[in-house]
Amino acid sequence: MAKNIQSIRGMNDCLPADIQFWQKIENKLKQILASYGFSEIRTPMVEQTSLFSRAIGEITDVVEKEMYTFDDRDGDSLTLRPENTAGCVRAGIEHGLLYNQQQRLWYLGPMFRYERPQKGRYRQFHQLGVEVFGLAGPDIDAELIMMTARWWRELGIDKYVSLELNSIGSLAARAKYRQVLVTFLQQYENKLDEDYRHGLSTNPLRILDSKNINVQKLLNDAPLFADYLDDDSKQHFAILCKLLDATGVKYRINQRLVRGLDYYNRTVFEWVTDSLGAQGTICAGGRYDGLVEQLDGRSTSAVGFAMGMERIVLLVRQINPDFVAECNLVDVYLMACGETSQQAILVLAEKIRDELPGLKLMTHHGGGNIKKKLARADKYQAKIALILGEDECQYGQVTIKDLRTGEQEKFFQQQIAIRLTELLT
Repeated sequence: MAKNIQSIRGMNDCLPADIQFWQKIENKLKQILASYGFSEIRTPMVEQTSLFSRAIGEITDVVEKEMYTFDDRDGDSLTLRPENTAGCVRAGIEHGLLYNQQQRLWYLGPMFRYERPQKGRYRQFHQLGVEVFGLAGPDIDAELIMMTARWWRELGIDKYVSLELNSIGSLAARAKYRQVLVTFLQQYENKLDEDYRHGLSTNPLRILDSKNINVQKLLNDAPLFADYLDDDSKQHFAILCKLLDATGVKYRINQRLVRGLDYYNRTVFEWVTDSLGAQGTICAGGRYDGLVEQLDGRSTSAVGFAMGMERIVLLVRQINPDFVAECNLVDVYLMACGETSQQAILVLAEKIRDELPGLKLMTHHGGGNIKKKLARADKYQAKIALILGEDECQYGQVTIKDLRTGEQEKFFQQQIAIRLTELLT
């Protein structure tokens, strides 16, 4: 007997019971994005593989180990997007959105990485990302961080997240520090495992972000990034910190924070939490001023970040369960009592939807007694039940039952929209 087909490991279904909660969080985040002047962009989930190898860096874990890459029928190498900054840059160059312009963009959608699935870390995951092009100053860096701080307050999780901040300087300063770090770590090469020894010649800065306790001890004596920053980057970072101080955004300077992708420069930051176990980073980003030019566009300043929606959902569920309690599937549940009134409720339902387009209204189908129908209304967390029986049909009325108080009344169908608005406001 054939086995039942199941979802791919690490690629999860999001069921109707969870969607309301996801949408409530997403709507809150989108509302704040709009208030800061951001516009949505939607890019394909599949891009040319070379886009990511050139943007992220061929010698990174993402490109070397984690990408879903395949050849199409024409022999072109394509990849499911592991992140979307590169896709936004590609779209900006292709459609002429970047040169001598300012763009504030956001996106929301699935990303794909081949990793060991665990809580908060999946092979298909969803990111909300923000990308700003054409602004070079530390003030826009600060505003992005302030906006994320506002998100956490609105979601009720601000006391459970903290900001880590660093500057990794210009590309030239980064290259200089990289050589100093490699020289330092080569003294202890015999104490590093195979992956870290490989990293010395490929991406040594990522070793700074190691969670290995023994490596962390070695790094206690490592040269500091701050001592090798160029003057412009020092000034940029100092102003950024001053702006955050002025608005009350608390942060910790973490000189080992570098981010894992090659395109970053100057500002890098992460919002972290202790409430999700090993997967503590919920939002991260920074500047990538050289990426547009690296992908054959004209030199353009850029800064952005992305956050994992699965981790945000987990954190809000854990910290602020009342956020879930406010979700209801429908406002009004409309039911017929009697065989001849079933047609009438469909007509009435459409009339109400015409007059109250924002109302969440569901009609009952499938029969059953009034007790069963009211139980179904309760299952969908309806606030109001509308009952249409033979008498109501005859006299052009409808019975309104407030499911929160148990009170009920009869009302004329022609004015039902007015009464519903009064009850639900």
